[in-house]
Amino acid sequence: MSEIQYTPRELLACVAARLIKDGESVFVGTGLPLVGALLAKKMHAPNMMAIYECGAVDPEPRVLPWSVSCSWTTYKAPIILSMSSVFGHSRAGYADVGFLGGAQIDMYGNINATCIGDYEHPRVRLTGSGGANDIASLCERVIFMGLHLPERLPERVDYITTPGYLDGPGARERAGLVGGGPWRVITHLGVMGFDEETCRMKLISYHPGVTPEVIQQFTGFELIIPDDVTETPKPTEEELRILREEVDPCQLFCF
Repeated sequence: MSEIQYTPRELLACVAARLIKDGESVFVGTGLPLVGALLAKKMHAPNMMAIYECGAVDPEPRVLPWSVSCSWTTYKAPIILSMSSVFGHSRAGYADVGFLGGAQIDMYGNINATCIGDYEHPRVRLTGSGGANDIASLCERVIFMGLHLPERLPERVDYITTPGYLDGPGARERAGLVGGGPWRVITHLGVMGFDEETCRMKLISYHPGVTPEVIQQFTGFELIIPDDVTETPKPTEEELRILREEVDPCQLFCF
């Protein structure tokens, strides 16, 4: 029997989908988070409610939206709100999970999407927060997706665009942030979480073909690596079938 073939992006989409539970409200983002949310809804979470930053809630897109502002995000949506309204719903506690990306994420889950280098004289000026600050401050669980490189995972981000655990235990509470904070980090090398006592990033699983040692080598700080860390389960035939035939048949994001 031949081994199931899949692309790295298909693996990440499956990992993201598995983290979504049935009945949850999920603030999705453009790209793989959107693919993962739609895959979860078709696989195991039919009552998952997707929230799009443009204001659409729980649509049934016939075509994979190319972004969170694509017109397909409103197709058969039972309600279409303003951007400020959907963020207001998050403040009211109606958003369980939020997906985010960025240029950097540090050991406490703080995200930088503003600049690389000094703020006044940056080497690179980035796009900024958008709605990421609201999502990270208000959602119960936050999932970050991005590349795994030392400069992408530094000990401290150059600028805190989006708060994680700030400088450690108790910092979110002191800042008045109502959401639970960063929960998972999905990269092309593995899946990370955060230690309950120290709030520092820890390794949960390494992707097939990768080792914990390699992940540590590509991290700009010392990861907590528990003894029970395991390999990330590969995509199943059914996950890949639905992903390729129903969610992203044109390989818009899972090429």
